Amino acid sequence: MLRPAVLEMRDIPFGRPWITDAEREAVADVLRRDTLTHGPECAAFEREFSDFVGEGAYSVATSSCMAALHLACVHFGIGPGDEVIVPAQTHTATAHAVEWVGARPVFVDCDRLTGNVTAQGIAAAVTARTKAIMLVHFLGVPCDMPAILAVAERHGLRVIEDCALALGARIDGRHVGLLGDAGCFSFYPVKHMTTGEGGMFVSRDREAAAAVRAMRAFGVERSSGYDVPTLGLNYRMSEISAALGRVQLRRLSEGLRRRAENFAALREGLLAIGKLAVLGTSDPALRSSHYCLVAVLDGEAAPRNDVLARLKALGVGTSVYYPQPVPRLSYYRRKYGYEAARYPEAERISDRGFALPTGWHLCPSDVNYIVKAVEEAAA
Repeated sequence: MLRPAVLEMRDIPFGRPWITDAEREAVADVLRRDTLTHGPECAAFEREFSDFVGEGAYSVATSSCMAALHLACVHFGIGPGDEVIVPAQTHTATAHAVEWVGARPVFVDCDRLTGNVTAQGIAAAVTARTKAIMLVHFLGVPCDMPAILAVAERHGLRVIEDCALALGARIDGRHVGLLGDAGCFSFYPVKHMTTGEGGMFVSRDREAAAAVRAMRAFGVERSSGYDVPTLGLNYRMSEISAALGRVQLRRLSEGLRRRAENFAALREGLLAIGKLAVLGTSDPALRSSHYCLVAVLDGEAAPRNDVLARLKALGVGTSVYYPQPVPRLSYYRRKYGYEAARYPEAERISDRGFALPTGWHLCPSDVNYIVKAVEEAAA
């Protein structure tokens, strides 16, 4: 039975963009000018983002993370007849980027403790047609990149890192997205920072970044007049979005610190309850971005959807990362078939996991309230 009076009902959203007067003024300043695209804000945002991720990064702002993933697939020549290894446990955008270039996504299951793909799972899925690995740093926990890169090198594969939930995540101090051939980031409103909608393609290869920069704007080449030497797309970021992103970037380190603190406190409280596991890693070499906390209920807890309904009634915002393993979604199931036995861990997370907030908007008493609400809901 719910006892909201005992818990002193609160309204805690799962995510909330951190927008201040500084962002509003930056956007208003762009609107006072004549240039709304192909302007100085986007160029500055790319430079500042490269400075944040560090060490040899070349950044290209895009209209979304999926746009960046699509551009990466096109640039690396992935197409019909090719296979790309993709996590079964991810947002559908990861697989869609592969589908849109005519290649086949080959889904692999995830690790039970982190939700990430493993080098062993990837190696078992490689065939003569495999062209690339598109991995995801799930929930901001870095994948085992040294082992995965060894598999890629052995088979001559490209590695594209989907970093949509991993801004701020590092391996031995090196930012994710800079370990493979390209990294793709998301600035959706509830992510670590936002541009409203937007993304970023990042590479250590200057020529790859230059090619993607041209491709995101119709393939137009302007340095010697006007020409279109290659096929392109319209995946540009506007000056308004870039101005918003520049201000957000200045507070990113503070936001990451708050998320780490909230995650640690929430994890400690939830593990004391029992009846659930918390996805993550204790490896000191891996720094998570702590995008959210995903708890996976065991067999003694109430059914997951009942828990979500109870948490909603208690004012705690939740999400599910992700409601279905991608190969179980209708489009992919119809096209490729589905064998449940191949994805037991992805199914476990999708069917029994739920995500709790860790964002900047939580205070310590909110974290305590969430723990008590979960205890109540899972009983």
